[in-house]
Amino acid sequence: MKTSDFSYHLPEELIAQTPLEQRDQSRMLVCDRETSAREHRMFTDLPAYLRPGDVMVLNRSRVIPARLLGVKEGSGIAAEVLLLKRLDAQRWEALVKPGRRLKQGATIIFGQGELRCEIGRATAFGGREVSFTQQGVFEEALERLGRMPLPPYIHEQLQDRSRYQTIYAREEGSAAAPTAGLHFTPHVLEQIRQRGVSVVTLLLHVGLGTFRPVKEEQVERHVMHEEWYELDPQSAQAINTARATGGRVLCVGTTCVRTLESLADERGAIRPGSGTTDIFITPGYRFRAVDMLLTNFHLPQSTLLMLVSAFMGRENALDAYQAAVRERYRFFSFGDCMLIGQGLPYTNR
Repeated sequence: MKTSDFSYHLPEELIAQTPLEQRDQSRMLVCDRETSAREHRMFTDLPAYLRPGDVMVLNRSRVIPARLLGVKEGSGIAAEVLLLKRLDAQRWEALVKPGRRLKQGATIIFGQGELRCEIGRATAFGGREVSFTQQGVFEEALERLGRMPLPPYIHEQLQDRSRYQTIYAREEGSAAAPTAGLHFTPHVLEQIRQRGVSVVTLLLHVGLGTFRPVKEEQVERHVMHEEWYELDPQSAQAINTARATGGRVLCVGTTCVRTLESLADERGAIRPGSGTTDIFITPGYRFRAVDMLLTNFHLPQSTLLMLVSAFMGRENALDAYQAAVRERYRFFSFGDCMLIGQGLPYTNR
């Protein structure tokens, strides 16, 4: 399977540069997994597609202000550090720029010198280990000096940091938002609960594995970067109970899909646990634990589009993307969303 098989044309003006004024006013393209049936709806219609006994799974990870801008000590060269994964109290795995001019042992100064980092060894996936020293508490310095790690295709300044967080984000650790959750408001969540749907959370800290581009010509040669996940026993039980009693599992975002599929046995039973996953889901994968997926529109040739293509079929997915382009949907992190499942366009509402 070639990486180029997951290409599509996207006019640049359809890349959403800013969030909508109201989170839940996004459009939602509803797609059947098995057929080409589609409906153009609003995100606020989501509760109507759910029924009592279903369970909805959210990723409660919180984005850290992971982008740090500083200067190289001694030369004044501008430098950037993007934090990916915490290794211990002072050490992180990170991406650094300009990589070739930041040799091992170089020091970067942030702010007025209250935060410094030393560049360490290279990591397996093209990153670097970096070690921090600071005046006071590291988290406070990061909150003050760091910027939200918006994707490179977003060129507008984000005026409100909270708009790159879900309303249910709790535990800090992600280097990018689980963007399918950005549409939710307290009102929509309450409507879903009132329909008799269980709402549970898990944790997957979004790192390099989610947004690292596929550079291999053959999809199968791409290696995913590990990301940390946690699922508690109560949430696992709620998911298993729903499946055992005829309910459906709706994952909000690809991070939830990857976590549940990492924890599912051959029969689809979910075991609680924590650890790292490098699961790479591509067409031909047999899903064991997920029935429905709410997701944003993803970049061409990305691992996220490959996962969506595995869930609904590659041709079906690319046809849906072409329909979204024709209908002028907004794409990527601050854009509109898709709801994918079996028989969804014919759900009684």
